[in-house]
Amino acid sequence: MSLFDLTGKVAVITGASRGIGRAIAERMAEQGAKVVVSSRKLAACETVVEGIRARGGDAIAVACNIGRKEELQALVDATNARWGRIDILVCNAAVNPYFGPSVDMPDEAYDRIMNSNVRSNFWLCNMVAPQMAERGDGSIIIVSSIGGFQGSDVIGVYCISKAADMQLARNVAVEWGKKNVRANCIAPGLIKTDFARALWEDPKILEQSVSNTALRRIGEPDEIAGAAVFLASPAGRYTTGQTFVIDGGRLAGLARGD
Repeated sequence: MSLFDLTGKVAVITGASRGIGRAIAERMAEQGAKVVVSSRKLAACETVVEGIRARGGDAIAVACNIGRKEELQALVDATNARWGRIDILVCNAAVNPYFGPSVDMPDEAYDRIMNSNVRSNFWLCNMVAPQMAERGDGSIIIVSSIGGFQGSDVIGVYCISKAADMQLARNVAVEWGKKNVRANCIAPGLIKTDFARALWEDPKILEQSVSNTALRRIGEPDEIAGAAVFLASPAGRYTTGQTFVIDGGRLAGLARGD
């Protein structure tokens, strides 16, 4: 058996209709997992499911607004009803409705970021970890960001939320580790997704980002998916409580223009 084989495993992935979440769903299905593709828009999820099935995989679509606890519970319930278990949870969905100095941020924007990016992951972990513990196996993956390691004068609260996700993974790892439930974060750099379009479509911002990145380019969603497969698979069974930085060397400390 391959170290990366996910045959027989059931994976729930939020924010899976596009970008990083879609890439993770497709790659986990490729490795044999049964995949639940979830996001707010059912039609977009069904498109991903159709593609997975066309390639011989097994997947279903479940619409879910991560900011609503009852919808998260419905996502868990729908998965259990279909396949009877959840072995892998990928908390990928996130929001960032505000770009600018924190002093001008409306309270509503702050609440939306923290509720969607942190509290929803907290809820989902608590909904899923107990059943993983009963079976003595499970992997929880939270997609954070290198923003969680840095301050920002324009997306500061988003960065705060992503730092909180790293701590959430550490806490889950400690609380549930004795039952063989693992929890880790992935912290991507700038990735070519719709979510980050405002950054990579702006030539000035893109040039600045690339010049500060060792590989001198931005990343692709598939380059994050591989790490998620590792963390979900037997290859990652002794890895927990960690944050994997995948940023092309952005945090390696190269000076701009080197």
